[in-house]
Amino acid sequence: MAPVMIGIDPHKASHTAVAIDGAEISLGELRVRASSTQVGRLLAFAKTWPDRIWAIEGAGGLGYLLAQQLVADGERVVDVQPKLAARVRLLATGSSNKNDPNDARSIAIAALRSPAVREVHAEDHAAVMKIWVRRQRELGSARTQLACRLHAVLCELVPGGCSGMIYAAKAASLLDEFEPGGAVAAARYELARQFVDDLRRIDEQMRDTRARIAAAVTASKTTLTEIFGVGPIVAATVIGDASEVTRFASRDHFAAYNGTAPIEVSSGPRKVYRLSRRGNRRLNHAIHMAAVTQIRNRHSEGRTYYDRKIAEGKTRKEALRALKRRISDAIFAHLQADARRAADARGKVGPGGQPGNDSVASAAGSHPEHRLFGQATPEPAISLRRPPRRSPGAQPGPAIKKARRVS
Repeated sequence: MAPVMIGIDPHKASHTAVAIDGAEISLGELRVRASSTQVGRLLAFAKTWPDRIWAIEGAGGLGYLLAQQLVADGERVVDVQPKLAARVRLLATGSSNKNDPNDARSIAIAALRSPAVREVHAEDHAAVMKIWVRRQRELGSARTQLACRLHAVLCELVPGGCSGMIYAAKAASLLDEFEPGGAVAAARYELARQFVDDLRRIDEQMRDTRARIAAAVTASKTTLTEIFGVGPIVAATVIGDASEVTRFASRDHFAAYNGTAPIEVSSGPRKVYRLSRRGNRRLNHAIHMAAVTQIRNRHSEGRTYYDRKIAEGKTRKEALRALKRRISDAIFAHLQADARRAADARGKVGPGGQPGNDSVASAAGSHPEHRLFGQATPEPAISLRRPPRRSPGAQPGPAIKKARRVS
């Protein structure tokens, strides 16, 4: 017997729930206020159906708190993307009026029909990293805005303003040498001083946030930081946005999610692939920073791979994209290894020493030292560790053509 699906249309002030059976027949409807009693009322409403699944639209948005509360009470919850429910309502043959009960019913039907809905689990260290990475990103944006304002004021006080990047100590030293003359210059001088104080405060907050991110990454015991160019912030961004690696069936699915897989735009016999602008752009940017770090280090194997692609006739941007894809595969392999180790520690290992989820078990062939891109000849692996330092007096290796800065 199919379980009862309870669709919930969440809002800021209220939540509407509609229960349907396997034949998509409505069994009941309830509207509750968003309050401390919301979970109790929903559970009382659903006690008639012991075999039930809760389908919440946007369990990572407005429905986040409700979904986590239900999971904490031992309920099974799935996340339904808004587009799925919208398609169900659009293609419905019956009443398709836009209201909360119809929306909740469409959410339940979408969860019942779609095999791709994601099950919601209790949050762990990945959520902690995502919180602090978001904080770091917001502080970085605020610092950039503040630095621009400070530079604009300095240009009105000192000819040429502050050359190069603006730091609090550098701007303060420049102001110490300035003697304001007149009320207008004095006002600008005081404003610049306030901007310098604000800049110092943001810099201190960013240092504190970086320390928290590093502590969270260390506590997670991830192996992502073994990849050259992947530091604590990049690792935290990857773990926070990728969440559970088991939801990706293969490294190709992961590459499509982070935007490092090209998009096919072929027509007839003409086969064409172009750069993907899809996917998670934060995750794509994290992989981009790791690739640029490898390119800038002339002794990394990532730089060797980049130079070889250029020698094969690819442009610098095409070589960068190829390197980003290899780093994506390496990150996916490390995420899978971490998931297997965590499952092993919990004692949830299936036959053959693999976790029960098949997507985790698909790590074979995805390790960065295995064959990549399905080529007949294995490519050199991306170095997982920082290249060794040359001993004093050692002769440097052959010069490599300096790469142009990649935006």
